[in-house]
Amino acid sequence: MRSGQPWPAPVESPSELRLDDGARIGVIGGGPAGSFFSYFLLDMAGRVGLDLEVDVYEPRDYTRPAPYGCNMCGGIVSESLVQTLATEGIILPPETIERGIDSYVLHTDVGSVRIGTPTHEMRIAAVYRGAGPRDAAEGSATRSFDGYLQKLAVGKGARVVRERVSNVERTNGRFAVKRKGADPVSYDLVAVATGINSGAKTLLDGLDLSYRPPRATKTVIQEYRLGEEGVRRTIGTSMHVFLLDIRRLEFAAVIPKGEYATICLLGEDIDKALVDDFLSSAPLRRCLPVAEQPPCHCSPRIAVQGAFRPYDDRLLFIGDCGVTRLYKDGIGAAYRTAKAAAKTVVFHGVAAADFERHYWPACYAITKDNTLGGWIFSATRLVQRMRFARRAILRMVAREQRETGMPRMSMILWDLFSGSAPYRDILKRGMHPTFLARLAGDLVAALAVPQDVHQEEVAR
Repeated sequence: MRSGQPWPAPVESPSELRLDDGARIGVIGGGPAGSFFSYFLLDMAGRVGLDLEVDVYEPRDYTRPAPYGCNMCGGIVSESLVQTLATEGIILPPETIERGIDSYVLHTDVGSVRIGTPTHEMRIAAVYRGAGPRDAAEGSATRSFDGYLQKLAVGKGARVVRERVSNVERTNGRFAVKRKGADPVSYDLVAVATGINSGAKTLLDGLDLSYRPPRATKTVIQEYRLGEEGVRRTIGTSMHVFLLDIRRLEFAAVIPKGEYATICLLGEDIDKALVDDFLSSAPLRRCLPVAEQPPCHCSPRIAVQGAFRPYDDRLLFIGDCGVTRLYKDGIGAAYRTAKAAAKTVVFHGVAAADFERHYWPACYAITKDNTLGGWIFSATRLVQRMRFARRAILRMVAREQRETGMPRMSMILWDLFSGSAPYRDILKRGMHPTFLARLAGDLVAALAVPQDVHQEEVAR
């Protein structure tokens, strides 16, 4: 529902666990999931006259560069999410957007091709979750995407507690949040939004919960400072995506952000050997000259399978530690699950049964779509192994970018790279008979005439 529209009156819940005026909510984690949840919770509660107190526990300082204010993320906000947030009245400020991305360049060992935005507008935002890489200037409070969302939550009445939570325990049917050197604070509801790199499960050891954390894999993010002119000269306003036959590598991208180029590698437990293989690959060297050691780098873990039962009485798991989208659009998944959680709390209750009935469907929709995403990435792995298939895809996209009409392969790749569409929509377009017939023709042609597609032939 859009901001500014009246909310319906709360409905009667069969649960006895409902929040009353003065109820206290503790949110552990002040990233996108925690901030979105706090924002929508206080907004919805205010519209129905429910007075709540919300404490957000977040030790990171988003005005400081990495590692003090970093949330370890590639930092792409999809065009669909930008538009959805705008309908909520959440407009990303220009200073938060490091670079507007107007195209993708797909690189392979058999050539490369540029894919323009479907609407020819720069709606994809490259952002920093904190205040920038390790060697960035401090004090850029308006630069951080997470900091901006946190300010929105504070504007609704949330209080940020800049301390790390050491443990959560159950006391008299409620939960108490413990911090080192401080007395426990009791809450009527605790929402865990810590991601999966902060050890969410260890916070609740001993509580005998059914919750099981998501299955995860390790990724790599590296930041290279090129300067504004260096970024413009090498990668410009395009996101560069690599489809290479490197074992265990699912996705690789170079993202322009202000003075920096961000390299993001996703796959199966990425290690130094895999990183070295990518950095030494010819397509990457043609695109970006990289130093031996990046000034800022990290190896965060990302969820590749959702948590089991991310809720209990008076307890919620939101964002990456609950359910997130496979490989892409984690911020969008945080937005959707956080809003569903807030709506459940305000209009239905805080019992496990309430969350299962009203919150879990939003999580399950993402989980179900991720299954289709897994099929798509399995097909992508086959393409990575077959040189003629890579050549066929580039030929198809190059032709679509030159001609008018329905650019089906270009649209499929655009949405797959950007996370702008559900995997079910991408799969549906990929199964269209016309698309399959054209793809088959290009596969045959690539086998018959093994000619690479060169960048200069398709650049605009």
